[in-house]
Amino acid sequence: MVARAFDMVVIGAGPGGYVAAIRGAQLGLSVAIVEREHLGGICLNWGCIPTKALLRSAEVFHLMHRAKEFGLKADGIGFDLAAVVARSRGVAKQLSGGIGHLMKKNKITVVMGTATLAGQGRVAVKTDKGSEELVGKSIVLATGARARELPGLEADGELVWTYKHALQAKRMPKRLLVIGSGAIGIEFASFFNTLGADTTVVEVLDRVLPVEDAEISAFARKAFLKQGMKILEKTTVKKLDRSPGKVVAHLESAKGTETQEFDTVISAVGIVGNVENLGLEALGVRIDRTHVVTDEFCRTSVSGLFAIGDIAGAPWLAHKASHEGVMVAELIAGGHPHAVKPGSIAGCTYCQPQVASVGLTEAKAREQGHEVKVGRFPFIGNGKAIALGEAEGLVKTVFDAKTGELLGAHMIGAEVTELIQGYVIGRALETTEEDLMNTVFPHPTLSEMMHESVLDAYGRALHI
Repeated sequence: MVARAFDMVVIGAGPGGYVAAIRGAQLGLSVAIVEREHLGGICLNWGCIPTKALLRSAEVFHLMHRAKEFGLKADGIGFDLAAVVARSRGVAKQLSGGIGHLMKKNKITVVMGTATLAGQGRVAVKTDKGSEELVGKSIVLATGARARELPGLEADGELVWTYKHALQAKRMPKRLLVIGSGAIGIEFASFFNTLGADTTVVEVLDRVLPVEDAEISAFARKAFLKQGMKILEKTTVKKLDRSPGKVVAHLESAKGTETQEFDTVISAVGIVGNVENLGLEALGVRIDRTHVVTDEFCRTSVSGLFAIGDIAGAPWLAHKASHEGVMVAELIAGGHPHAVKPGSIAGCTYCQPQVASVGLTEAKAREQGHEVKVGRFPFIGNGKAIALGEAEGLVKTVFDAKTGELLGAHMIGAEVTELIQGYVIGRALETTEEDLMNTVFPHPTLSEMMHESVLDAYGRALHI
């Protein structure tokens, strides 16, 4: 068997992997990419994209019920879950096909199969047609992650679901338990709750969306309760008793242990990196809690071997993986890219209302010794928000009082996942409060609240 040789071999065709391949090809490298399941990886096929398609259907459904507020009439409002799921899967399929086109356009060799590191610079691939070996001057691991499963809470696809089962729901839950209130858990809770499921969310920590600023988490909690969700914080699911058509959950909190009955459970308790069966241990690659240890340029402890995206650790975000893919490809091609800065990567949660943030929370900023100035502006003070009928929300900014550095920005409300990029750019350009104050924001837009929040941090807000 003659091995095929490339400048770069990428293992995994998720957002980080396929972007690394494209950028490498643009820079003149010969590139091969190995994928065992779907081009586009988990994000495009089973994560970010299809989830947002589901949430869009829920958003439209919610707005239809509010038609009277806008002077409109809508009778007999309902939904077809199978059609909602079919649309979501169709969106994912369309984009997955687009990745295949990009591979051909950039003359990237695609090998569908399971890869194992056979030695330094060598990749063994098992395909439907047999086995082959690829040799790469540089190898990029982009194998992603999968849902974490806790003992006793394992998914069965019938009563207990992971995100994959929820994305292909064949029935509408009546009484739903969501374990975990991070982005994945809250998004599915929001989707099914909007469609009418009696939804309970359990969080082991002291607040929902625990990675967000405490003020934003508190705002979100009130909104979720108003929508009819039940929120159980500082609570652990100790056991699930399964029987035909129902699950009895044993819930433990400071009050003791109680049982509640549900017909569906979604487990969203985090992820684990796909590090198994890759041959990492034999090569001496350092692994910490299912994630490959890398430096700021995604270099592993083995020369010529890189790891990007979810397998390389937090933040577990597709846009972080993509940016790492570009950085690594440019590094391999002999360039001098800037290292990715995790603190300037935005996090977005597409629940109702949306949540978005970048940088330090107020609490983290104080913990790190910053003297801070904090600004806030409510959606109710913004003309565009009122016109949209979306007057519930908040924009919060955190500045270093001495230097004027934008330390963090935190938002909750309509379309904040689109607005947050303004602050991301500000952090990338090392913008100060003066720059933001002197920027003219268009009227009427939701973005004016970003300006007002900055002004408020310095006692200059105009509309509150």
